[in-house]
Amino acid sequence: MQYEYETEGGLENEPVKYIEKTRSYYEAQGFDRAYKWADNAGIPWHRLSKPLSECNVTFIVTAVPDGTIPKLSRQGGSFALDEMPDAFRTDELSWDKQATHTRDRESYIPMVALQQLAEEGVIGSVSARYHFVPTEYSQSNTLNSDAPAIRDACLADEVDIAILVPL
Repeated sequence: MQYEYETEGGLENEPVKYIEKTRSYYEAQGFDRAYKWADNAGIPWHRLSKPLSECNVTFIVTAVPDGTIPKLSRQGGSFALDEMPDAFRTDELSWDKQATHTRDRESYIPMVALQQLAEEGVIGSVSARYHFVPTEYSQSNTLNSDAPAIRDACLADEVDIAILVPL
């Protein structure tokens, strides 16, 4: 991601330094220790055991389905795909709301395109449910609570592919 800033010579582009910005943010908040980034030495991906045209696909999104989950609950869940909202609530998250937005759901959760792929036989099907996992800043909560619940729901729905949508 790039951001622009004005200099005497005109506009300049520079990458956003997320790690530096996050460390500074936590330090300014008075936390006793620096933010600890997750270390994922092992990648839990594997080759598909069947053709893509036979795979059941779902979404896992980090934005709150508007009106369904109290802001402070911060607990993941599974929802009927046919009840997916037109918009997701992202106002409680810290991100650059001037440079981007979440008003166009198809730009980050391409349901129409995915359903077309299923109709064309490119993928087998779209799962009956999608899943929400909060943008939790506790690795312990993610690893010990939300991730296992979402995994179990995906297994129950016989999901082969989960598309992760971090917002």
